[in-house]
Amino acid sequence: MAISLALIIVLGLLADYVFRKIKLPGLVGMLFVGVLAGPYVLGLMRPEIMQVSADFRKIALIVILLRAGFELHRDTLNRVGRAALTMSAVPAVFEILGVMLVAPKWLGISLLEAAILGAILSAVSPAVVVPLMIDYMDRGLGAKKGVPTLILGASSVDDVFVIVLFTIFLGMYGGGEVNIWAKLAEIPISIVLGILVGAVPGYLLYKLFTAYDWKPPKRTLMVLGVSIVLTWLESAVEHWVPVASLLGVMAIGFVILEKAEPIAHLISQKLKKLWVFAELLLFVLVGAQVNIHVAWKAGLAGTAVIFVGLIFRSVGTWISLLGTPLNRKEKLFCVVAYIPKATVQAAIGAVPMAAGVASGELILAVAVLSILLTAPLGAIGVMLLGDKCLEKGDVSPYQFKALRAKLDLPRVGERVRSKRYGTVWKIIEEKETWIPVPAHLRGLGFPDGKMPAIVVRFWKEDSAKGPGTGKTMSYRYSQADPSFQEHWEVLYDW
Repeated sequence: MAISLALIIVLGLLADYVFRKIKLPGLVGMLFVGVLAGPYVLGLMRPEIMQVSADFRKIALIVILLRAGFELHRDTLNRVGRAALTMSAVPAVFEILGVMLVAPKWLGISLLEAAILGAILSAVSPAVVVPLMIDYMDRGLGAKKGVPTLILGASSVDDVFVIVLFTIFLGMYGGGEVNIWAKLAEIPISIVLGILVGAVPGYLLYKLFTAYDWKPPKRTLMVLGVSIVLTWLESAVEHWVPVASLLGVMAIGFVILEKAEPIAHLISQKLKKLWVFAELLLFVLVGAQVNIHVAWKAGLAGTAVIFVGLIFRSVGTWISLLGTPLNRKEKLFCVVAYIPKATVQAAIGAVPMAAGVASGELILAVAVLSILLTAPLGAIGVMLLGDKCLEKGDVSPYQFKALRAKLDLPRVGERVRSKRYGTVWKIIEEKETWIPVPAHLRGLGFPDGKMPAIVVRFWKEDSAKGPGTGKTMSYRYSQADPSFQEHWEVLYDW
């Protein structure tokens, strides 16, 4: 398995570099590497890595969903709440109807089999969509109207909705008695329970992190461990009650962000570094699941069915956005962002065949083909349209986030020790500002003649005087100033 991991890292990074060089999303290159290196083409992946592929992909998905949670501000969610709910259901219903309209004639399958196929095809892929939306949130694009947040929230609920419909259609095919209303009731139940099982541990983690000042990597690992337990909990209780654990994962980040924003940002920065490896695992292993020989059997008819479904889906997405403050360009961006398929199709594409559905092999072929066609096209479309369609703020917070990560600055509330004097201080305030670019740094990406800087205010800890009294001082940090690590070290309990 070690050599397979080495191949994932080396070939994945190489593909990422090449595709970025030609102005395409790196994840598309990783997907293609997975397809080529997987067991259905060159067979470079060892059987052991394929056996644990699902677990690796789940952990990688958890990492990016946690990052999404740590970027979800309450005011943004309030703005996009209604639109996120409609987008989580209406586009999927439209796509299922579109597939049911053409698949029986073009593929020679029954109407119920077409409904099963439509349910599989109608799920948007969080694995593809979430990383792209996180990138735009980091860069401050679309933040004013919360477009990336809207797509994040809607895509997470979309999968819950679609899988419930898939279960209903599959049960109807088997001839068993299916209580449709009870199944549909599982959708709000799973959403509420998912948020609840994430919010409770999120609050407990917040209390733990504020009571004990742990080092950021240990906080990050604890959050990641709890999130993995949540996804296990979903499968452990699925026979009794439905739980949307991926929503719970995002809820953990949301609660910590609401309660302790400095801690949330520190954990988010560590997750961003961890994502470099998790991204390779996720997309290369998703690609390795794709059997192009099976996809080939779907042929032109399968391709036509997929594209008709996408047309219906796009209409449904546009209708979902009526009445929102989004302009035409932003609505077009949402339509394209809702195209990619990968995660759910790879997970449940073979279920109908295993359940004895007559057209199960054909359904699997079309599902696999949908990954090959829509994941690259959707990712490329999102990348091309993002800068053109989403509003840019006058002052993008991305530059300050990038500066903070580069300089590895502490956050408000953290304690630091002077390396020269050994005195202990506490960070009580941080202020983002813009300063003129010094002569020796001109031409390094600051076209307006200004560069970001962060002013940090220190308070000398004195238990006798208490906060609000005693000595304070401020230092400015930017690319032109001495580094924080030259004079200070951050103190942690553990």
